[in-house]
Amino acid sequence: MKGLTAWHLLRTSGRVAPGESVVVHAGAGGTGSTAVQLAKTFGAGRVIATASTQEKRDLALALGADVAVEADAEGLKDRLAEASGGRKVDVVLEMAGGRVFEESLAPFGRLVTYGMAGRQAPEPVHAAQLMGRSRAAVGFWLMHAIGRPGMYQDHLSELLEMVEDGRLSPRVGRVYPLAEGARAHEDLPARRTVGKLVLDTSR
Repeated sequence: MKGLTAWHLLRTSGRVAPGESVVVHAGAGGTGSTAVQLAKTFGAGRVIATASTQEKRDLALALGADVAVEADAEGLKDRLAEASGGRKVDVVLEMAGGRVFEESLAPFGRLVTYGMAGRQAPEPVHAAQLMGRSRAAVGFWLMHAIGRPGMYQDHLSELLEMVEDGRLSPRVGRVYPLAEGARAHEDLPARRTVGKLVLDTSR
């Protein structure tokens, strides 16, 4: 799920071209940690990850991000500008909901939103805002790709090959006994996790 989501965020919705800059919010999370790796593999020129702790930022850097910045909303626009050398970015992968920094997008930039981990609805997007800078806002949900020809099996095979030859390293952050499933749902929005969380049904 995380691999296919990241693949489609970058290829199908974000249409990342070689040399373009990519911002991956929650760059140490399940999808984010995969997207950081794939963005570099797909030829992104500069990958900027955001994460809430230094440990998570270090992980994003270890996975291939060029820069990792504090994720707190206060001052984020300025940190992204500094991380991109003062240039606006081409693609932003956003999954928290709430306020988004569309002003950080370059002309023809793409904002791809795929979640509301912050439990807030995204800010409204107005057509005039998009037209004024030739920008795009795109939503993605993996379930719409399942069952569509050419959007599932081939890409999954590609991802598995990348894992096998070492180009992609899936991150399992923590395994919870099924009886502690509620704690996993508490830890995730509280930003106490990295990588993909797993529920062990045998415990």
